[in-house]
Amino acid sequence: MPKTVTNSKERSSVAVPFRELIRGLLVQLGEDPDREGLRQTPRRVEQALRYLTEGYHQDLDKLLNGALYSVCYDEMVIVKDIEVFSLCEHHLLPFFGKAHIAYVPNKKVIGLSKIPRLVDVFARRLQIQERLTSQIAQAIEQKIQPQGVGVVIEARHLCMMMRGVEKQHSRAVTSAMLGVFRDSNQTRDEFLSLIRNKDEV
Repeated sequence: MPKTVTNSKERSSVAVPFRELIRGLLVQLGEDPDREGLRQTPRRVEQALRYLTEGYHQDLDKLLNGALYSVCYDEMVIVKDIEVFSLCEHHLLPFFGKAHIAYVPNKKVIGLSKIPRLVDVFARRLQIQERLTSQIAQAIEQKIQPQGVGVVIEARHLCMMMRGVEKQHSRAVTSAMLGVFRDSNQTRDEFLSLIRNKDEV
């Protein structure tokens, strides 16, 4: 029997409104969505989730907005301790921490404020930390074509802290090294030395 193919327009026309889904979820959890404290919860959850996943709808080229500058500079540029907040795609629980990003320019640099904004583009999606780290590195490599890029993210995951193994002080550390950061031990070691921080996430 042939499969019935439903196109996206048909799916969207029968899709349950976001707030109704949240209301149904509250019922499934054993709550009364009509009680005073929960009446506005479906609206608030919709607004929060749309904000926390707005990275799906952002355009990197518009974000960078021509903030590339030609310079005679070929030493390492580092922006460290960038706050990262994202949602784990497995449980929709937050993970949070810091990103440390470095690149070695190849005749062009990017405006420093654009790097944290670029991080948010990928963090404000349903994520896993490993993919987030790689996406940030690949985006910088693609957009400014430096000699190399290094990205390290240290994060704590509420899916580990609140449920499952319930380990309160564990951190996940992921890295992506491209170009000279992968090929040169000296460059990579310099980066890792400069981002070493005594403070906890």
